[in-house]
Amino acid sequence: MSGKFKTYLFYACAILLVISAALYITGNKYIPYIYAVSGAGVAVASLSSPYRGNNFRMKRLNIQQAIAAILLPVSSYLMFQQKNEWFAVLFVSAVLQLYVVIIRKWEEK
Repeated sequence: MSGKFKTYLFYACAILLVISAALYITGNKYIPYIYAVSGAGVAVASLSSPYRGNNFRMKRLNIQQAIAAILLPVSSYLMFQQKNEWFAVLFVSAVLQLYVVIIRKWEEK
């Protein structure tokens, strides 16, 4: 998978993920499917770019990003089970992603 394709896949699926999470309250029966596909797309884009360097902190950040990516399909499963905990799992995933992005930018400087 090329780098540009992964970037576009990540951005498109992330936008769909946010929209479908916001529209879940409408009760539309197709929203969980859109959420599941977009969550899987974000997970695939995140998991298909491993860190190959020697920096321990960057390796740890990559593991945390993988955990955040795995939490998205878990959140989708909980959404299909109609449990409200899906939002908490999504929130944890978002906080982990945000932490990784901020620290990675700082570490690359």
